[in-house]
Amino acid sequence: MEGLERILGEHRLFVGLPQPFVALAAGCARNVAFNAGDYLFRSGDPADWIYLVRHGHVALEAAVPGRGAVMFETVSEGDVAGLTWLLPPYRWDHDARAIEPTRALALDATCLRNKWETDHDLGCEVLKRFLGLLVQKVNAARFQVLDIYARHY
Repeated sequence: MEGLERILGEHRLFVGLPQPFVALAAGCARNVAFNAGDYLFRSGDPADWIYLVRHGHVALEAAVPGRGAVMFETVSEGDVAGLTWLLPPYRWDHDARAIEPTRALALDATCLRNKWETDHDLGCEVLKRFLGLLVQKVNAARFQVLDIYARHY
């Protein structure tokens, strides 16, 4: 378990988190690997895992009527693939596909949610960190939309 604790503690979302919290979260973790083209998850599937990308690149894709899957973001080392595990109904609203061989730390979302239900301090810390990431993604999307519309005027 020490290896998973160290790896998790070095991820940007967990840096500075008290060691007992990292140890609790590491109890929900496992190493996973994906080949190029493999899906980490598909839209509509249960959002059972949180993927912290360690190496490689993952395309986040959404289905667009008449166009098929369209990539809207690429995540890589230090990033998180997907955030819909945070809130009910705990279903993925997009696909995540490895662009190249990718290694990640997968956290069992149900396990982590159960641990923060019993340790509210852990829950508060984890939620603050993931909500901070969510705000970053919303701001990035806003600037992307502004850039698209600015080109038309």
